[in-house]
Amino acid sequence: MFIYVKRFLPHLLILIGFVVLSLAYFSPVLQGKKIFQSDIMHYIGMSKQQVDFAEEQGEETYWTNSAFGGMPTYQLGAKYPHNYIKKLDLAIRFLPRPADYLFLYFIGFYILLLSLKVDFKLAALGALAFGFSTYLIIILGVGHNAKAHAIAYMPLVLSGIILTFREKYIWGFLLTTVALGLEIVANHYQMTYYLLLLVIVLGLAYFVDAYKKKQLPHFFKSVGLLAIAAILAVGLNATNILATQEYVKESTRGKSDLTITANGEPREVKEGLDPTYITEYSYGLAETFNLYIPKFMGGGSTEDVGKESATYKAYINLGASPIDAIEASRNAPMYWGDQTIVEAPAYVGAVVIFLFVLGLFLVKGRLKWWLVGGTILSLLLSYGKNFSLLTDFFIDYVPLYNKFRAVSSIQVILELCIPVLGVFALVRLFNDFQKREEKVKALKYSVLICGGLALILLLFHSFLFNFEGTRDDQYAQAYGQAFVDALVSDRKALLVADTLRTLILVLLSAGAIFYFLKEKLSEKVLIIVFGVLILFDLVSVDREYVNTDNFVSARQVDKPYQVTKADQQILQDQGHFRVLDVTRQGQQQPARAAYFHNSLSGYHAAKLHRFDALMDFHIYNNNTEVLNMLNTKYVLVEDQAGRIEASTQYTKPNGNAWFVTKINSVENGDAEIGALDSLDTKNEAVILKSISEAFQLKKSYQKDSLAAIKLIRHKPNELIYESKNTNKGFAVLSEMYYYKGWNAYIDGELVPHVRVNYALRGLEIPSGTHTITFKFEPQVVETGSKIALGSSVLLGILLLLGGLLQFRKQKSTS
Repeated sequence: MFIYVKRFLPHLLILIGFVVLSLAYFSPVLQGKKIFQSDIMHYIGMSKQQVDFAEEQGEETYWTNSAFGGMPTYQLGAKYPHNYIKKLDLAIRFLPRPADYLFLYFIGFYILLLSLKVDFKLAALGALAFGFSTYLIIILGVGHNAKAHAIAYMPLVLSGIILTFREKYIWGFLLTTVALGLEIVANHYQMTYYLLLLVIVLGLAYFVDAYKKKQLPHFFKSVGLLAIAAILAVGLNATNILATQEYVKESTRGKSDLTITANGEPREVKEGLDPTYITEYSYGLAETFNLYIPKFMGGGSTEDVGKESATYKAYINLGASPIDAIEASRNAPMYWGDQTIVEAPAYVGAVVIFLFVLGLFLVKGRLKWWLVGGTILSLLLSYGKNFSLLTDFFIDYVPLYNKFRAVSSIQVILELCIPVLGVFALVRLFNDFQKREEKVKALKYSVLICGGLALILLLFHSFLFNFEGTRDDQYAQAYGQAFVDALVSDRKALLVADTLRTLILVLLSAGAIFYFLKEKLSEKVLIIVFGVLILFDLVSVDREYVNTDNFVSARQVDKPYQVTKADQQILQDQGHFRVLDVTRQGQQQPARAAYFHNSLSGYHAAKLHRFDALMDFHIYNNNTEVLNMLNTKYVLVEDQAGRIEASTQYTKPNGNAWFVTKINSVENGDAEIGALDSLDTKNEAVILKSISEAFQLKKSYQKDSLAAIKLIRHKPNELIYESKNTNKGFAVLSEMYYYKGWNAYIDGELVPHVRVNYALRGLEIPSGTHTITFKFEPQVVETGSKIALGSSVLLGILLLLGGLLQFRKQKSTS
């Protein structure tokens, strides 16, 4: 027993240390405060209706009417039956947010290094280098929680894979299954996809190594086990995966049936996002130096340059008061790279980069090549449109790559690979397999490369770069060329200051290693030195962008939107209708209207593509007939004083449902959405000819003056109408058409419904008085839940068997 305690005590102490560090960095959580994250504010707005429904009804709704005219909640935090892997995830994330994600960064990377047989002290050092990498902290500041969540589990997945290749088949298989299940439950498929690319690189390195060593049977046995683990991990998340796969086909990530743009120009019909949209956030080639020098390109889009800056003096010269000049200088446009907006530089760390370069010389074999390969692939793909040869190839030919945007975020792979190789530089430094002369030579080369680069940038930056930002022409027109010259001066100053900082850190790192090689420092002391250097290097940069100022009272986070008089006016109306928000506040907080009302606005990266087309083709072009058919009763506008008003004068809503007298058949989606330009939506409907013929719909229907269909009860996932008509009629329902789950019943009998007016529901109703019920009953949730339950039971059995086999193995060898 004492042996086991002694073996696990260091890991327990490290674990406690990670908890302490996570809470220390985000210390306001100990006071009950929460970090204000803009993306989470949008998420709260989008999910308010489903959260309220679950609290009031005690059940989950998989449809919300609060945003974009209605959409599934699959990507809005929907909770599924038998999702036990999610319960495990919640148990692991026991710390208050966002300290829980920082803890996950640490522990996942620590386990990865242990699986690579690294000493626990160096593993802890590597965990600090990974966890405090600036990009990983920044995404917590802005609320990219799902992204941080998925990144945190990446090292754990790699741990399982590596253990399997190390012939630790039982633990490797089980860890891969659980870790990949947790990775998928994070629900950020872009990050999981990037992990897959790294796994392919790792697999190729192991394949080549196995071929050289004539160990291919072991390699394919490992791959087979890992494939089974992946299938089981997918099964644990079956409901979410199946629902997302179903939804994505109908979202902006899927294939549209339109061959023209809103301007009438031809567009290529294909699945995935537009290449321009995919590459909007492309990393600049010169921006690569940001990984090594934090404010090489000015830092974030805005920086606090202080009272001594040229920018401050320029504001004073323009006539600003000292107070106004200080305030403006706190948000100076320092970034001069290619991207639209940057919260902060993706700084990996001068010390970590130096160790990585050292590792290039000291580390040999497959480990080096999959880490270097992953780093290079990640960097090249992050360039996006700035390296179009590779990017276009991936968009056109690599499956699923065109489903994701913001290509610069693939740098999470290099942010994982670089610290691993950096730690192994120290591992090789400490071992006796390499001669001291080789280590000294590697140190010299690393200093020459890293220190030399910093020195060149210090001496020749004015000749190498112009420091001009993409918006400098606008600043010159608004404030004059002298103002732009001041910006350039401050950008140069930031580069010089941080390059000098990097050079000093490199020299300190090299000096510490030199003294170790001279046997004047022990291994333990060197690890402590690098721990201090890494923490100082990364945390000092991180704190500039995410610190205690980001925290506010819990109430402000939990209830980020305050009701206005206009909201109160709308909330007093007990009808069922939609709201369009065109105010500046609505543009800045696009999910705000969804928090209070059934709105046409919202914030989501994958809304229904048919609704998106309605917005582009008609709503943005002020087609009020489309607003009427969407039952838009109120438009939030601003008066001349900037006060928000709820106006009813812009639309004449058709209501929740209405009978039409004429159905116009068209050949394709282009004609269908185009017909809405002049369609009398109150009396006519437009439908695809193929649909009309398939359901044998008539071209015209009689409608007497007493014919009516009205909504009598409604919930997000159920709508009940009462229909009265002396003739057979055709009704248009002002609800988004989504056939994968919505079922129509007339007097309790299931009947088919069709898509009309490009995006709405249509239903042929017999004469007489009838009760029509629409229920959202997604079969995918039921099917997925059964698969998830079976997978969870199977995993439980395998864990018990694995533990039993391992126990017997240890007992037989003791």
